[in-house]
Amino acid sequence: MTAPLPYFDGHNDFLLRLMTSKTPREDLWLGDTGQGHMDLKRMKETGFVGGFFAMFVPPISTGEATDFMALMASTPYDLPLPPLMTHDISQATALTMAGLMHWMARTAPDDFTLCRSATEIRSSIDGGRIAGVLHMEGAEAIGPDLDALYLFHDMGLRSLGPVWSRPTIFGHGVPMRYPGDPDSGAGLTEAGKDLVRLCNELGIMIDLSHLNAKGVDDVAALSDAPLVATHSNAHAVCASARNLTDRQLGQIRDTGGMVGLNFATFFLAEDGVSDTGMGFDPMLRHLDYLLDKLGEDHVGLGSDFDGAVIPDAVGDVTGVPALLQAMADHGYGEDLVAKLACTNWLACLDRTLKD
Repeated sequence: MTAPLPYFDGHNDFLLRLMTSKTPREDLWLGDTGQGHMDLKRMKETGFVGGFFAMFVPPISTGEATDFMALMASTPYDLPLPPLMTHDISQATALTMAGLMHWMARTAPDDFTLCRSATEIRSSIDGGRIAGVLHMEGAEAIGPDLDALYLFHDMGLRSLGPVWSRPTIFGHGVPMRYPGDPDSGAGLTEAGKDLVRLCNELGIMIDLSHLNAKGVDDVAALSDAPLVATHSNAHAVCASARNLTDRQLGQIRDTGGMVGLNFATFFLAEDGVSDTGMGFDPMLRHLDYLLDKLGEDHVGLGSDFDGAVIPDAVGDVTGVPALLQAMADHGYGEDLVAKLACTNWLACLDRTLKD
């Protein structure tokens, strides 16, 4: 049997599922439940060699259930954003997820490593272990004095998005809107600009996914690192506010950055509507466009596993080899498929993280 092609994933929400599921965490991580999009067994079987594991603090429940998927089932849609959450409310949840990441590494030391540098990532992969990189999706857990950023860095944090879609004390996210434009709202606050500077100093990658246009402009003006959007698609193909405009793609290209293809159906479909039966064609259209605008060294995968509705053709982590085969069938050469699967991300992390 031919070994699956190695691939590195720009974004997943496995830690959120691990934290919120009623199923014991040992079963979700080490067992064979088949729940969700990921577990250690499925990762190993399908060539998953590493990725960013997100700490995401869910909005506080108001007691009224909101079916966001139903609200996005037809277009146009414009979902109300949850209110800002302060660090004193958010920090305990983020710490729980950071603890879960460390627990994953302790319980599977021969198979999984929490990595803090590009050298550790490559060493882990070369040793046959999955390289996990701790990411923060929305910096609510960081207070205005930024002291907590040092603590999370010590815990292994190496990638941070200043916002999810809701606002933070650091900046503004794009709304869940179709059709929509990421040019909405003000840019980074002064605290947000300080956050970017400190991330650069510590070697924490800054993720532009979810950040609005003025915020992206501010990061581009301040940061000395490559611009990266871990899980975003092309606005020209799907006019969701969450996707990247040609101008933003140019900003990323000019810094030698990266974009990871988001598998979420809402951000893939040209009409903005979720259709899990869409097949691989919309994913390939986005990849074609991203490759045209960014070049073949600056595009990868950013699945959003366990955080989004994805095409049935992928299904879960076990479907990534089929996606890679679809790329080959589409006409992408062997070297390009390998770049998109893994080596582009590793090269970007070489340029971004500090040893």
